[in-house]
Amino acid sequence: MISIVIPAYNESKTLENNVKEIVKYIQSFEHEVILIDDGSKDTTWDVIVKLAKENPAIKGIKFSRNFGKEAALLAGLAESKGDAVIPMDADLQDSPKDISQMMQKWQEGYKVVECVSKKRPKESFFHKLCAGGFYHTLKKLTKIDMANARDFRLMDRQVVDEILKLEDRNLFFKGMANYVGFKKTTILVDTDERKVDVSKFTLKTLTHLALNAITSFSTAPLKLPVTFGIISFLLAIIMLVLSLGGYSCAVTMNQVLWIGTIGMLMISFVLFSLGVMGFYIGKMYEQVKGRPRYIIEERV
Repeated sequence: MISIVIPAYNESKTLENNVKEIVKYIQSFEHEVILIDDGSKDTTWDVIVKLAKENPAIKGIKFSRNFGKEAALLAGLAESKGDAVIPMDADLQDSPKDISQMMQKWQEGYKVVECVSKKRPKESFFHKLCAGGFYHTLKKLTKIDMANARDFRLMDRQVVDEILKLEDRNLFFKGMANYVGFKKTTILVDTDERKVDVSKFTLKTLTHLALNAITSFSTAPLKLPVTFGIISFLLAIIMLVLSLGGYSCAVTMNQVLWIGTIGMLMISFVLFSLGVMGFYIGKMYEQVKGRPRYIIEERV
């Protein structure tokens, strides 16, 4: 059996048609479809209930509030019973036509079949620039290349079980899926445009996800204070040499400006370093509290 996991947030306009479209492509397999309502403010849950009543292979989970897509994916994995599990987006950017090719690779013995986009859908220049910079930085820090990777992938039951053993409170699904390893292959797929509306991810959400991804899989940012300390020390030596050089009174004001500039630069280094360490301490605090990563209000 295969399990299709679909997080949904305010997807009432298109969810019913999209799920029915997905079901058409998996009818030849024993299957289940798990829909997770991530605290939607529209009638998404009503649509899920309707679909579950019409098709016994469809299950619904309703969160008590919005916990985020990463938590919704994890909940779907925990509820799944399939020998293979495939997370998909609710907006049908992930084409169900690719599922049969993923299943074929799985039957060949691969534990993970990752979908890589042939080309990214239409995005603003700013979004492409930020995404490119983020994935480049993440690769440098973690040695994991996720530039074209997506949540849309097939995972063997063994892989899913290992992901569920991870106790991270700050979730980054792509990173967790890559962390556990196992025999993996990739297939090239087309990424469709969204049928309706725009991305639910705001700049604030994406920034938080990026910071969470980097700090979850790398401690490299904690080394920045050492780098800043060395730079500050060298700048201080340079200023000391310049001061001992005996500048004339005519350039006294320039010396003051130099000293002030260097002082502000050092203060900036210190505050930035404290911010980096504070972010890691905050993650430790969230982990130690041990609160549930999501709360399920209702099932159907």
